[in-house]
Amino acid sequence: MQRGGSGKAALYFVLLFGAVNLVADMTYEGARSVTGPFLATLGASGFVVGTVTGFGELLGYSLRLASGRWADRSHLYWPITLAGYLVQMIAVPALALAGNWPAAAVLILLERIGRATRNPPRDVMLAQAGEQMGRGWAFGVNEAMDQFGAFVGPLAVAAVLARQGNYTLAFALLAIPAFVTLLLVLAARLGFPHAGRVERTTETASGGTYPPAFWWYLAGAGLVGFGFADYSLIAYHFSKGQAIPTTWIPIFYALSMGAGGIGSLIFGKLFDRIGLFVLVPVTLIVAAYAPLAFLGGFGLALFGALLWGIGLGAHESVMQAAVAQMIPHERLGSAYGLFGAAFGVAWFAGSAALGALYDISIEAAVLLAVAAQLAAVVPLVIAVRRLKAA
Repeated sequence: MQRGGSGKAALYFVLLFGAVNLVADMTYEGARSVTGPFLATLGASGFVVGTVTGFGELLGYSLRLASGRWADRSHLYWPITLAGYLVQMIAVPALALAGNWPAAAVLILLERIGRATRNPPRDVMLAQAGEQMGRGWAFGVNEAMDQFGAFVGPLAVAAVLARQGNYTLAFALLAIPAFVTLLLVLAARLGFPHAGRVERTTETASGGTYPPAFWWYLAGAGLVGFGFADYSLIAYHFSKGQAIPTTWIPIFYALSMGAGGIGSLIFGKLFDRIGLFVLVPVTLIVAAYAPLAFLGGFGLALFGALLWGIGLGAHESVMQAAVAQMIPHERLGSAYGLFGAAFGVAWFAGSAALGALYDISIEAAVLLAVAAQLAAVVPLVIAVRRLKAA
């Protein structure tokens, strides 16, 4: 998508990239829904599973800082995006060939590295398309299609395992959506070769400073991320507490992804109308996910999982749109990288703290999650006021 293009072209670009992310999410979310059990079948301990998946998430966010700066300095938005998708889509079906847990761990980390590489330059191109159709709506539509893929992928893998009980076959079949992903992202590159292109300026990617609203928003998002338990911990609780039948655990995850997709559409459109303030009531409501998911029975736990997904979808869609509203285009990749890295570190630290507290007291873990979410409201409100003042 080129700056100054038509709204119709912008919508087509967003829908095309939404299709890319839909099949991409089918691939890697399908694999991630069974990563823990798969590693266990290869002889990995619980410590190994937690370390590999946790470190993978940390890589998946922190490396965005380097990718974003690289994209801004080089203006190679498409090559970097293509390279990231290629690494990610090769790593997932290659898990079918992993004969031991160290080999599988390397592929799991490579998948996260690929995602970290392609996200910042991709988001710059989507933000550019959003100039014509509304950034909130652009990212909301993309996130909704993304989440739909995350809804379908785990269900497809669960169906294969229910019929065959074979992880190798499940991962091998994920080569199909992986191949389709690469075809679609190549089609997007050929159809919109100038997406992300801006005139070079004398300002470097690291030059200047970010506005105060950005830092306040980053603080608020960091607290939100800290209070979001990774679904692996929620699934562990469901399994250990036996409040949820094992067969329902991946279904809960799929439903939460579906709820997140619907939420991203709603809150993306609301962002274009009322701005960043939309996250304030969302954050207050979503804070209830922890007591519902960790302390409730089947019905309340399902509601908690849905709130968890809605909160994730809202922040994922509004996050990129809000950053694009605050930062000049020529430094947007760096800003996305910094924001993603900080959010990822906060999420990793929060997941580790909540996991440690969970072993001591479930109620204490719930209290920490709720407190972090509620505390996020203060910097979010300050960020809203700073934006209005600017």
